[in-house]
Amino acid sequence: MADRAGYRIASVVTALGASLLLLFLTLPVAQLVAAAGLPGLAQLGHDAELRDALVLTAVTASAATLLGMIGGTPLAYLLARRAFPGRAVVAAVLDLPIVIPHPVAGIALLLALGRQSAVGSGLLALGLRLTGSVTGIVCAMLFVAAPLYLSAAREAFARVDPRYEAVARTLGDPAWRAFRRVTLPLAFRGLVAAAVVMWARAISEFGAIVILTYNPKVASVLSYDRFTSYGLPAALPVAAVLVIFALIPLIALRALRYDRSAAGL
Repeated sequence: MADRAGYRIASVVTALGASLLLLFLTLPVAQLVAAAGLPGLAQLGHDAELRDALVLTAVTASAATLLGMIGGTPLAYLLARRAFPGRAVVAAVLDLPIVIPHPVAGIALLLALGRQSAVGSGLLALGLRLTGSVTGIVCAMLFVAAPLYLSAAREAFARVDPRYEAVARTLGDPAWRAFRRVTLPLAFRGLVAAAVVMWARAISEFGAIVILTYNPKVASVLSYDRFTSYGLPAALPVAAVLVIFALIPLIALRALRYDRSAAGL
């Protein structure tokens, strides 16, 4: 009886804690969308600055995601398949942008890519300016979001049984062809999900972008700019639209996962 009573108390406490956490996580966003979602969507019709910021956000996030996929896919495969000295250190360094404060990430990027740096001054001499440019936005998004792609892509490759590659190799395929014909198709859904996560993270970035490139403004910077310049009422519609915009990749990600579960993969 005592054990049963203790189990009931624990169940009630657990359910209460879960409910409070769920309420804490959903209430602010739900209230924001309910208060300003429709006005924000209506504002898209006459607010050219907001439309331009959303388009810029989508384009730069897509560019950063594409770059992350091109450079990150072989790196993720290497980390998943090859054991080499210092692999744990390399993986930890690649994950570092996830855990450092994003204004600090912006400062680090400014130090490495700013006009006073060797890289920044060299590129500026070639006519490519990183700070205060669309290229700078892409760099900031890539820096903070690529580790998420690497981590998820590494797990996608790790779930593919290496024996399939070994069979392809015994049938005469070189390593690159076994990767293209066997490993890549089997890991494809996981790689797409990793890209969606990276894109979602990129469109929400603020801290690194605002330090490296304040203008032109992406949606997160525009929301902050209107809040500091005109107050909360002016920022609410922009913030609500950004939340709705961010829901799109998350819904796509969940759909991918549910399709995978339904297929028994």
